[in-house]
Amino acid sequence: MYYGRCFLCGEWGLLEEHHIFGGANRKKSEKYGLKVGLCGDKCHRNGKKAAHQCPETAQKLHEYGQRKYMIENGASIEEFIKEFGRNYL
Repeated sequence: MYYGRCFLCGEWGLLEEHHIFGGANRKKSEKYGLKVGLCGDKCHRNGKKAAHQCPETAQKLHEYGQRKYMIENGASIEEFIKEFGRNYL
């Protein structure tokens, strides 16, 4: 946990690190810095729009993560798919 501004709601407070691509791709999220800080209760775990509760929020984060990866690595959609297994855009 660390102090900062929540990536989703913008509120300041204690944040939890959220790996944008979890599961089999969690280590790749770590490797490429595809993580965001989220307030724990409302935006990360338990709220109606929380990353682990709401498919729409998860999709928006996946889109952001894919774009970030592609820009920072000069990668195409095909190269992203090769690394992460699917296209989120």
